[in-house]
Amino acid sequence: MATEALQRQIAGKWHNSFARLNRDREGIMGLLGFSEAWTLATDFLHPRDLSDPSANKEWDMAEVRVAVETLSRSKMLPLLLENFLEDMRKQQHLIARDVQQFMCQYEGTEDIRHIACLIYRLIEWYRAWVPISELGHTILSAYTLTFQTHVYSALPPSFSRGFKQLVNATFDLAQSSTAPAWLPPTPPALQSPVPHPRPDLSLWNAFEQLGLLDRHESLISSVCYEHIEAHILETCTRRWSERMLQPLREWMTNKIVPWMVMPYARGARSAEEARSMLQGVGSRFDFHVCKTLSDLRTKEIFDIIIDFPDSQPALEDLKECLQRVDQRSQLVQTLRKANKKRLLHPGADTKDILMQYVSIIRCLRLVDPPGVLLFKVADPIRRYLRGRPDTIRCIVASLVGDGESGDSLVDENEPIQPLQQMQVEDYTDPSWEPEPIDAGPDFRANKPSDVISTLVSIYDSKDLFVRELQVLLAQRLLAITDGNFDRERRNIEILKIRFGEAALQVCEVMLRDMTESKRTDQHVQSQKNMILHPTIISRHFWPPLQAGKFIMPGQFKEIQDNYAREFHAFKQDKKLRWLPHLGTIHLEIELQDRTIPADVPPLEAAFIELFSEKDTWTVDELIARVGTVDRPATLKALTTWVDMGVLKEEVLNQYKLLEVAQDEASAALPRPARMIEEMPATLTVDQQQAEQMRVFWKFIEGMLTNLGALPLDRIQTMLKFAPAYDRTIEQLGAFMEAARREGLVTVTNGMWKLSRS
Repeated sequence: MATEALQRQIAGKWHNSFARLNRDREGIMGLLGFSEAWTLATDFLHPRDLSDPSANKEWDMAEVRVAVETLSRSKMLPLLLENFLEDMRKQQHLIARDVQQFMCQYEGTEDIRHIACLIYRLIEWYRAWVPISELGHTILSAYTLTFQTHVYSALPPSFSRGFKQLVNATFDLAQSSTAPAWLPPTPPALQSPVPHPRPDLSLWNAFEQLGLLDRHESLISSVCYEHIEAHILETCTRRWSERMLQPLREWMTNKIVPWMVMPYARGARSAEEARSMLQGVGSRFDFHVCKTLSDLRTKEIFDIIIDFPDSQPALEDLKECLQRVDQRSQLVQTLRKANKKRLLHPGADTKDILMQYVSIIRCLRLVDPPGVLLFKVADPIRRYLRGRPDTIRCIVASLVGDGESGDSLVDENEPIQPLQQMQVEDYTDPSWEPEPIDAGPDFRANKPSDVISTLVSIYDSKDLFVRELQVLLAQRLLAITDGNFDRERRNIEILKIRFGEAALQVCEVMLRDMTESKRTDQHVQSQKNMILHPTIISRHFWPPLQAGKFIMPGQFKEIQDNYAREFHAFKQDKKLRWLPHLGTIHLEIELQDRTIPADVPPLEAAFIELFSEKDTWTVDELIARVGTVDRPATLKALTTWVDMGVLKEEVLNQYKLLEVAQDEASAALPRPARMIEEMPATLTVDQQQAEQMRVFWKFIEGMLTNLGALPLDRIQTMLKFAPAYDRTIEQLGAFMEAARREGLVTVTNGMWKLSRS
């Protein structure tokens, strides 16, 4: 049973509620008036079916407002709202029916007109069910939120695709005053009393009323992003000879900004207010322009570097984009992958790799002056070039202008300067700046700035370059036949600036030897006119020359002896030691029916001289007469005369002189002088090192014989006691591996020992 206090409390509340609803009227007159007001308001707010003409009812708005006022004084508006929202829920199927109808039409045709018609139809539903303003802003906001919720629940997933296509179609309307065919007539609820130049204004207003602008804000932005990307790919791909970033920003101003007014600044009342509203989103789209252009140029970076310097404008655009977009790491990764795939492989020529590396240096210094990007990209290239045996030779050949093609690693416009060495940073320098934030631990901001210093820094020491310079200059000097050494003298002066005076002293001696040789030959010729013109050099100051110990027979031997006697008479304290395998001999072979001119190496001349003694020789007889010559070189020399029709191989390893040409047609035609393939007169640096390692093999063989199996580091330590041994453990390892392949040594668990014969 309820207590007396509870009964009194319930009675009090009931009395207050009755008084509020009856409004202090006599009897229950107020309560009856409230009932009528409630019935009228709920009937007026009940969501009607737009497809049912009978649902359209004329209402006396004065009576409706009085009923609403009655409910407001009775504090029953929250209950009215709750009842209205429940009725909306029950009538939701009406909206879903229209949504399904329009979406089925769109999915069957992909025509965006159906999406636009659906948007306008939803606005008609919204306007048909909207409460009157007298109910207050709270009820209106609750209605809008509930209506949008019902609409979103009815929209299928394909609506997002259609909505995106519809938004994309509005780009063409940004500067148009004519409505396109796909845009349906504007509903009366969205018609503006003041004509607007944009035919899509009503469409954007509908988007806003339905809450689609907030719900699909990212989708609307993606439409603009895709439009920007498509334009950049269409207009900027492989266009590297002109700046593109500024024209893109002008295109944004003329094409994108007018479109942006509708979704982002439609309610602006002045141009200044619109500009303020568009500032944030405009900065976002400008960022996307820079990002898209940066992605494109990053993708094309390898070809851009190949096309440098014609592609310099594209690099300047990339530099500006990278200052706005942090994609430096992507650029490094892309270029490193492209280098590995297209450059750093055995099929690429070393000269081409060096040319591309130099272009990379110049391009990345333009994009990133501090050099962080170059430091990260260049490391794999430098390691790969360090492992190539002809890298130094290619760099040196370019330094002295000996490149086979017209391209050079050195820009003629760059000033010649000494090689730059790494320096300790001077922190007291007022212009000192810290390293960039993305610099690695091994990066140094004061790395060499000129290309040659960068190339030389691939190796730890410039001594390798100096030795290669000596070999290359020796080959070039020995190849000169006209006695003009001005070009080589100029090269040496330039190299002195780069490498220093001390490093080029040997080259100076070689150049003086050539000048002295010419003077000596002129003196000998003045004493006795001779057809021999040798180059006389100092054995101790030149790189090792190609070895050869055969003896020139017949008249060639006599000519050499006569010249040697005249030379000894002129310089009695010196003696000539001939290198008969080097040089060129001009011959005229007089046969019975023809005379054949030829410029050939000495070995070919020695063999054909022997055929003046008898017409038929075997290979073994020829080798026995000239001395130490290997069989392959002998066969190659004899093949020269066979190709010219002077000799014929009658049987295997037996050759006969053809006094009369066997082919009359060929005998009647003059044969051109044979072009000579001359071997380099000097040994390359690699060949010199190989020869020296053969000497050190005796030491290795002795220690493995006496001490048994040894690890590589122990062999290296003991070899350091050998005279002139300066090899690294990596070079020793390569030599030992070569010896293993020849069967001289074996290795087990890192222990090297001699093979048992």
